[in-house]
Amino acid sequence: MSDRKYLYTERAHYMCPNMHFGIVAEIGAEFDANGIIESIDVLKSAHLLMRSLIAEEQGSSRIYYEEQSELEIPVTIKKADDNWQADYEAVSLAGWNVQKEALLKVFAYPSESGTRVLFITHHLLCDGRGLLQLVQEFADHYANGVKPHLVDEKLMESLDDLPSGSDLGFISKVLIKDANKKWRKEGHKISYEEYLKFERDHDSKQDIKREIKNIDEEELDTLLAMCKENGVSLNDYLVAKMMIDAGTDKVVIASDIRNEIKNYKEGALGNYATAFGVVVKKKSSKIMELAKAVDHEVRRIMSKPDKEMLVLSCYFNMDPELLDAIAISTLGGFESKAGKFVGSKMFGYEKRDGHCITNLGRIESNVIREGIFIPPASPANRKAWGVLTINKKMRICSIHSM
Repeated sequence: MSDRKYLYTERAHYMCPNMHFGIVAEIGAEFDANGIIESIDVLKSAHLLMRSLIAEEQGSSRIYYEEQSELEIPVTIKKADDNWQADYEAVSLAGWNVQKEALLKVFAYPSESGTRVLFITHHLLCDGRGLLQLVQEFADHYANGVKPHLVDEKLMESLDDLPSGSDLGFISKVLIKDANKKWRKEGHKISYEEYLKFERDHDSKQDIKREIKNIDEEELDTLLAMCKENGVSLNDYLVAKMMIDAGTDKVVIASDIRNEIKNYKEGALGNYATAFGVVVKKKSSKIMELAKAVDHEVRRIMSKPDKEMLVLSCYFNMDPELLDAIAISTLGGFESKAGKFVGSKMFGYEKRDGHCITNLGRIESNVIREGIFIPPASPANRKAWGVLTINKKMRICSIHSM
């Protein structure tokens, strides 16, 4: 029992729709359907979470990753001219029963460069950087026979795993303590079967538009030089651009915390990221002026663990079953004043007008030619950008919830 891997921060993704995302990658290796399936099996052998389903512990409210000796990762072999976006959309509309379906789904297509793969993962398996690592491990094995290292995945289990000073401030702690108290007083909980019914209804009404923007080497070099000259990062520039394009003064950005937390093991799957809102009230139509203000705000937040880790601290302080009820009680289908309060006041599920950027950074690869990161279409967001740069080819996948 003691070696069970329980959901802690991951629990926020358990009963929330659209908690999946993907990477489509062009791999410079001859198309081989059997080789693709073999490489996925090798990855599965290396990662416990890949061969697990989600299970509810008998007699308690705890939820854990349950290893399945016979679990298969679905690999769908497609034709060269098949549209990966249509396959992604089909997965989105079908919902995802994490108690019965593997946490990763793979599609493969012959392509001009050799092989195109689409990895779609549930957020319970990993974060964006984790999926990029998985795609790299796949490509290295598929093209060159390089096996990934076996890693004992260790998830974040308590506030003690976060940097010192990460706990909630007084007001936030009082709000969550009050929400927990009201939730327990309500005396009910949401079952996974009820959630799945809600998810199917929610998914059937989705209208999500996706667009891909290509920024190639020459344009990227110009952008990087401009950012360097102004003392900002490319991510600061992207946040400023979204603010101007969308007419908003707040953008939520995802932040990799693998180097900040105490128990991350290199190569492990799981979620090792936080997210925080960058707010710049000062209006400016000059993008570099705005990018400098963004840079200042990001540095301010990242210098204070209680600001940078705020969302993770909320998860650790919140009743796990209240976390389960947030989405469904705010978006409809379950009556909970406590859940709706948290969902509307803290998570943005009522207004649904958020803007978010997840930038997976830049990598160089001998086997992956280029790739696109498809970000999750969180119910809190109106617009999200997924950014990935491979071999100096930047791709921005913009999703817009209509």
